[in-house]
Amino acid sequence: MKKLSKKSAALLVAGLVTCGLLGGCGGGDKKAEPTKDGKAAVKTLNFGSQMYSEGYLNPAAQVNTAWNLTRYGIGQALFRFDDHVKPVPCLAESATPSDGNKTWVIKLRKGVKFSNGEAMTATKVKEYLDWIREAGKKGSSNPTKFLDAKAVVTADDAAGTITIKSEKIYANMPANLADPTMCILDIKNTKNLDTGVIGTGPYMIKSFKPHVGYELAANPHYWNGKPPYDTVNIIYMGDASAKANALRAGQIDLAENIMSVADLKAMQSDKKYKVDIAPGTRVGFSWMNVREGRPLANKALRQAVLKAIDYKTICKSNTIGGLYTPGASIIPSSLGYGFDKLKNPYEYDPEGAKKILDEAGIKDTNGDGIRELNGKNIELRYVSYANRLLNDFSDAHTQYLKAVGIGVKSEYGSSDDCWQKLVAGDYDFDNNNWNVMIAGSPTVFMGNWWSKNKDNFCGFKSDAYDKAYEELRVTTDQKRYAELMQQCQQILIDEAAVLVDGYYNSCFVYNTDKVGYAHIYPLDYYHITDEIKPVGAK
Repeated sequence: MKKLSKKSAALLVAGLVTCGLLGGCGGGDKKAEPTKDGKAAVKTLNFGSQMYSEGYLNPAAQVNTAWNLTRYGIGQALFRFDDHVKPVPCLAESATPSDGNKTWVIKLRKGVKFSNGEAMTATKVKEYLDWIREAGKKGSSNPTKFLDAKAVVTADDAAGTITIKSEKIYANMPANLADPTMCILDIKNTKNLDTGVIGTGPYMIKSFKPHVGYELAANPHYWNGKPPYDTVNIIYMGDASAKANALRAGQIDLAENIMSVADLKAMQSDKKYKVDIAPGTRVGFSWMNVREGRPLANKALRQAVLKAIDYKTICKSNTIGGLYTPGASIIPSSLGYGFDKLKNPYEYDPEGAKKILDEAGIKDTNGDGIRELNGKNIELRYVSYANRLLNDFSDAHTQYLKAVGIGVKSEYGSSDDCWQKLVAGDYDFDNNNWNVMIAGSPTVFMGNWWSKNKDNFCGFKSDAYDKAYEELRVTTDQKRYAELMQQCQQILIDEAAVLVDGYYNSCFVYNTDKVGYAHIYPLDYYHITDEIKPVGAK
């Protein structure tokens, strides 16, 4: 199928919403007005969202497809993360460890059903956990980061429990089981993993239109009471101002992550809208491909790249406008982990960047303004996509780098394009915005630079980093964990291994005439939840 341009897609969505082809417009009413036949009006929520990975839902395929499951309110895991990034019960009631945290008994919540009416038994949970670890071998979501392939899951339907036995120590199994890849589906009855999964969430799939969005219906078997809305329309919008304009026009009622600084500030000062901001657990950063044979395998070039860019000015610019906080570490400063003790040898210094390049023999010998490496003009391929101002960062970085003679070629596409090139190693810079508190701590995220991890997409290798990270993975001493986290961060800084855009806060914006309450979590796995309610709802 031919993809629509962003402009065409936005126009199509606007037309569909206006014409009611997505199943209802206007969001929840202030009052449930009776219709002519005396029945209550249909409560509808129109939600403006970025499209990730074509909107697909297969949790084994990609990280984003797994996240789509929980973001759309279709699927749920045994546990979920609260506002303090701590795992709390969801489809499970409790988790009890034994054998030095190698064995865990999970007590399942009673009365949970999938949206097709099937009971969520212990056997069904085991079927899913076995399936996701096997199916994950063919995808890139890597579910065995959270539950290892050799772990044995047994089901006791009578007791309503599953028991997980592993050779590994799991310090916090509930946090691992809260990841979206662990979202429990009725896998045997799901016929279409991409757009037709069967979950336990408050809403279920009614229809899907590629590049437009989903129409969801209330799950009649939902375990936590009647869902607040009868219909939820997930409407894809990618342009920086598209969501804000759609809110003003009444085409949507709720939007995630409005990225125009002017729009966001205007809505914060307008009583018609409510802006809910979550404290930052996200970092904007560009992977640097340091594999042998790539230009950025040259450490001097990486050092010059970091010195050439004025991150503080970018983060204070009219375009970024304080939506990001600058910092040298890959871990947001708000999370602690020794941030104030880290040393950054690559503060903005364009003349210092030029000196590093000159001393490394990376010079412009033909006077065309671009330096050469190994006899060829440097042309670093910068892969990025439009969400969360990533292209704006990439544009700014490109200007700063060209000022010191480092050539850059922009390759902007969709989030899916960016992901595919990252996994294939087909880039020099690959700009992303990721949540670092995966499974409730930065451990999994920091594993992206561990040389033994298949998710090390940049080819980084450091014996010192590997040693520190391998201890970090298993220690249960919190003081030692903090020390090791600081070591790992400092090594990445010293090795000039990552280009950090800054630290980002997620947000919801909603029309207070239509939506009574909505809340975004620091770990933005959860967008559509049963907590979002129309005006007038109890």
